[in-house]
Amino acid sequence: MNALMDNPALWLTLTIGAYLLGERIHQHYERSALTHPLLLSVAMLVPLLLASGTSYDKYMQSARFIHLLLAPATVALAVPLFANISHMRSMLRPLLIALLVGGIAGIVSALLFGRLFGLPHDVLISFSPKSVTTPIAMALSEKLGGNASLTAAAVIVTGILGAVGGEQLLRLLGIRDEAVQGFAIGLASHGIGTTRALHISHKAGAFSGLAMSLNGVFTSLCLPALLAIWPF
Repeated sequence: MNALMDNPALWLTLTIGAYLLGERIHQHYERSALTHPLLLSVAMLVPLLLASGTSYDKYMQSARFIHLLLAPATVALAVPLFANISHMRSMLRPLLIALLVGGIAGIVSALLFGRLFGLPHDVLISFSPKSVTTPIAMALSEKLGGNASLTAAAVIVTGILGAVGGEQLLRLLGIRDEAVQGFAIGLASHGIGTTRALHISHKAGAFSGLAMSLNGVFTSLCLPALLAIWPF
């Protein structure tokens, strides 16, 4: 059993299998936000990891091939971006304002709630890039003194919450414009939210990918400066 658990192919296979099963369930329930395949995958894998006593670092070593695919998958979002470039140019000013407000709100909300609950300094830093795509968030966290593993968990939780409830919340607020919906979802919940936005429409997915990309750059520049001047 120990030899099986130490086999790198085991967790890679289980991860892919869990996602494929989650995708089948997602399709069966007409792509409901509550059956997002990533949410279902986490629900299937976490009990297995806990039962086997497998650490996060050991799991990541086994499933690192999937992690490596994050970068090309992110670059592939340039395709819908290019298809909607003229519409994006016409909305440049409101998009930049939304980026400024939403990007700062994503960082400050994590820091304020962390202070409210008395979290230590390194945990606050780990949570602060929660709305940024995983590779950028983990690199930022490590550079600023946080815990990359904790950051990855915070990013995934944030993304799942945005993917599951973002569209419904926006509709509840009376926001029907697909471009606005997509930009808001991508800004708050990065790549995981973007996969959900692509199910809304091609346009929503393009604006979500734009927001995710811009927020990654914005947070990389803003977060170190904010931590340097804000005594938390």
